[in-house]
Amino acid sequence: MMLTNANDPDRLLLEVDDIEDDLLPSALAPYRAQLRTILDWARQYLARPHESLGRRGSVCPFVQSSLDRGRFYLAVYPGHPADPRAVAEAVLPYRDWFLELAPNPSGTAQLTTILVLFPDLPAQDVDRMIDGSQEALKTDYVDRGLMIGEFHDGPPDKAGLWNPDFRPLRSPVPLLAIRHMVPTDFAFLAGNRDHASAYLRRFAGELPAFVREAMVRALVREQVAL
Repeated sequence: MMLTNANDPDRLLLEVDDIEDDLLPSALAPYRAQLRTILDWARQYLARPHESLGRRGSVCPFVQSSLDRGRFYLAVYPGHPADPRAVAEAVLPYRDWFLELAPNPSGTAQLTTILVLFPDLPAQDVDRMIDGSQEALKTDYVDRGLMIGEFHDGPPDKAGLWNPDFRPLRSPVPLLAIRHMVPTDFAFLAGNRDHASAYLRRFAGELPAFVREAMVRALVREQVAL
């Protein structure tokens, strides 16, 4: 059953069954096709291996568990935001709602995912709106122990970690995705000192071996540069 925000009754989070059983409210019925497309994309792309990924396992290791445990939510922003700042403002309430639904990254709460779809964005504006808002929002989210990812059919220019020719963030509908930060996110944060510091504050006591090795290599490079 879809969730209604206590502070804004018009703000909804759809669950998988709402989309599969066509239980959409009238305001979101025009986006039935896009919602089903993204649900299929999550199952057929994110939750499965890909020949270009460069490693074993699914494209996103958490999506199937999120779907299975009922922690996968979708929202829709109807209309055309004026600029990336408007996109960021539209996503802000979902950041706060996410933290209410899953305040601590433990147990099944760690699997919580919110996708905010922007199906009415014209193709020529998608890069600027989605990529620009994600870049503006990332530091705030990381400081709160969250990750926000940009997805669209551009696709976003970020390369895969294991295959630089692979663009893993391609999706058929523009969206921003919110989830908890996890220890394996270091590679997405290491390029920014503030982001790396936020990561260390959260995971200093449980660093994966590959993260410790990456830090040692970075320290060695700094010493050589000196």
